[in-house]
Amino acid sequence: MFVGILFFWVALNTFILLARPFDPYPYILLNLVLSALAALQAPVIIMSQNRQAMRDHLHAERDYQVNIHTELEIHRLHKKIDHILTGQGQRLLEIQNITVELMEELAKKTP
Repeated sequence: MFVGILFFWVALNTFILLARPFDPYPYILLNLVLSALAALQAPVIIMSQNRQAMRDHLHAERDYQVNIHTELEIHRLHKKIDHILTGQGQRLLEIQNITVELMEELAKKTP
């Protein structure tokens, strides 16, 4: 729509109003309007970018907190698994000792 308005302005001043255009070729009035529009839009755009940067910062902070929590949970799970594996290793050693004792008793009984 904005580009359409610009083309209409140029066409109106170049082709339609050939005798007395209100803004002849260098289109100084159009440049003034566009400059004023840019001056009004710039602060709004910068404020919008600042708000988006704050949202991005909060999102990154939440992601960081989630990552820290996840890392702690993984660390706890590793400890639990290590504890279970250590317990299983000790239990397997006990079973192996019992098996060796049974085999020794069996070896003594057989002539």
